[in-house]
Amino acid sequence: MTTPVIELKTADSQRIKSIDALRGLVMLIMLLDHVRERFFLHRQVSDPMDVESTEPALFASRLAAHFCAPIFVFLTGLSAWLYQQSARAESVSIFLLKRGLLLIVLEFTLVTFSWMGNFNTIYLQVIWAIGLSMLALALLVKMPRIAQWLLAVGIIALHNLLTPIQFSVDEWGYSLWTILHDRNYWIQTDWIAIKVSYPLLPWIGVILLGYCVGPMFDKQMPAAQRTTWLISAGICSLLLLLVLRGFNLYGETLPWQTFASPVHSLMSFFNFTKYPPSLDFLLLTLGVMALALVWLERFNAAGFVSVLSQFGAAPLFFYLLHLYVLLIIYSLLFAWFGANQGSYFGVDSIYSIWLIGVVLTLLLYCPTSVFATYKRRSNYSWIKYL
Repeated sequence: MTTPVIELKTADSQRIKSIDALRGLVMLIMLLDHVRERFFLHRQVSDPMDVESTEPALFASRLAAHFCAPIFVFLTGLSAWLYQQSARAESVSIFLLKRGLLLIVLEFTLVTFSWMGNFNTIYLQVIWAIGLSMLALALLVKMPRIAQWLLAVGIIALHNLLTPIQFSVDEWGYSLWTILHDRNYWIQTDWIAIKVSYPLLPWIGVILLGYCVGPMFDKQMPAAQRTTWLISAGICSLLLLLVLRGFNLYGETLPWQTFASPVHSLMSFFNFTKYPPSLDFLLLTLGVMALALVWLERFNAAGFVSVLSQFGAAPLFFYLLHLYVLLIIYSLLFAWFGANQGSYFGVDSIYSIWLIGVVLTLLLYCPTSVFATYKRRSNYSWIKYL
């Protein structure tokens, strides 16, 4: 048996591949979470999770999924900056407007149907949030660089102060505040219900931050300087999290507590709010992301980064593909076996969820890789939107 060789690469191709690889990694974690949503819904978790009633393995699975949205939104902003540097690229604002509108349309149509199998209730989730964030970024790219930094950091750091602001359904600000900051039903009538699951405001800060960081990934930027910056940013984020969360100072609405079990105490510490993402939530996820980017750019064990980058090179294709594969599999199993977990069909163990996730990863690699290769080679302008 041969030992995998750890390759040190700092070339331009590895710089870009690391971005695709990180995107691919979080999409596989997302796949695992969506398998949980399909086959473990009888053990649904809340936001934040109830530490005393959630088993550690389920908590860990959900905590891992917390990294998906912030990393993907951040990388969307970073990719927008890289796209802007292409000499043949159309205006980045025009591209962001087109892509943002496409994502919003997909959320209301293909994505909604893939989850529900109908349009009785429309849940506006991560694709909606990314689409609206792209529309916002299309306007914000015109701002001076220092103003972009101040706005991005200001939104991420200060939006927790807005938590006490609430509107009742009959007040004039309810609809706008539901979209921006409060997870609630936007429209609810006898014939349709639309719920905003991903409030927008913090995600604007995250996508703008990714855009601001873009110059660090310019091909003229020395890899050593980028590495130093990312490691410093990641460590500072995590240290700030330890201080703010450790002393329950700021950044999270739910204080952490000590339990008789150290495991449950640790779970309480990491029990962050995702909807909307709290400051502590973003310090953890973006801090780890910065360190992961360094690792993925520098080391490639047995082609691990190359495999991940195939998933990350065709994100929208993989997103829609895995949702419909899960819908079809669940529908067939439910039709064959019926409900075995209350009103749902499901499995008994979270470990079964992990196994299903691994199997689906292997099955979906080939079609995603084929499409990613076609996308790179295609001359069709529309293909870049996928």
